[in-house]
Amino acid sequence: MKNIILMGLPGAGKGTQAEMIVDNYQIAHISTGDMFREAMAEGTQVGLEAKSFIDAGNLVPDEVTAKLVEERLSKADTNDGYILDGFPRTTVQAEMLESITANVNKPLQKVINIEVDPKLLVERLSGRFICRDCGATYHKIFNPTKVENTCDRCGSHNFYQREDDKPEVVKKRIEVNLEMNTPLIDFYREKGLLISVDGTRSRDEVFADINEALSSLN
Repeated sequence: MKNIILMGLPGAGKGTQAEMIVDNYQIAHISTGDMFREAMAEGTQVGLEAKSFIDAGNLVPDEVTAKLVEERLSKADTNDGYILDGFPRTTVQAEMLESITANVNKPLQKVINIEVDPKLLVERLSGRFICRDCGATYHKIFNPTKVENTCDRCGSHNFYQREDDKPEVVKKRIEVNLEMNTPLIDFYREKGLLISVDGTRSRDEVFADINEALSSLN
């Protein structure tokens, strides 16, 4: 059984590592967004309750989210393990999760935090730019044009950057996530559940560390 939470700031590679964990261990990947969508599509009581808040443009209360998590963790596909992604977001939710996992008898075993320097993440996330004429996407570090300021595909010199890729927007997003994640990291460190891995390396090197941590779990 591998019951884990996967944490990391935007751009740290959490999505990539979640896919690799699922492929390797065949466990359920539970992201908050997918969980809400599934429950609403299935028309479960809790799903409809969540929908009423979302349709009104309100945040779903912790109590309703917790019920959804419990409903999801009660499903058979989590019997061999699960990755929680996007929940908990606060220490209050983390305390709720302790009760939930006790109720469904699927205790949390590890919290894996992929660590990357926030400055590096701003570089990673704000380096993308797009050709306005043909839509080709580039990255100033990882995928630059072959000739500076010239699109490889159409030869245009007309590039733009999406609003949410701009450095000041990316920086704010990372700051908000850092502020939210820090108390959770402290919470799970005190519980002895936290494992931090260096996310600045290749995806395979990062996964090797995660795999080592998960291999020790029963």
